[in-house]
Amino acid sequence: MAELIEVLKDPDNEYPVPTVWRDTLSRIVDALIRDEFSLNSIEDVSPISKNEADRLRRNIATYGVHLSKLPERAWQTSVCRWMEDYWDVLVDLFTEEEGESDLVLFIKVYEREGSYRFNVESVHVP
Repeated sequence: MAELIEVLKDPDNEYPVPTVWRDTLSRIVDALIRDEFSLNSIEDVSPISKNEADRLRRNIATYGVHLSKLPERAWQTSVCRWMEDYWDVLVDLFTEEEGESDLVLFIKVYEREGSYRFNVESVHVP
């Protein structure tokens, strides 16, 4: 059984992505793979505007690859950090062409009444 990674509020350190967020983050990547960049069908994920969806799509197209599902090893390098009001989350993305790529999914996660709200900020090479 995989190690349980808890949600921590420590602004001084980066931590692995909490286990409780991983399914939602994987569903976000799956939506991007299916070209559903609006993200309006995923529970607890804020939909994004057409302009933002187009920007994400362009960033991936400019990189010149096709995203693939997140393998379990994505969680070995993906990180989060508490920013006093939300967590910054960086998920390392994988592609059909390269496997592990330089592309990163940037998300802000907000705590809300016993659950979390995910806001996709960007997909790009840092």
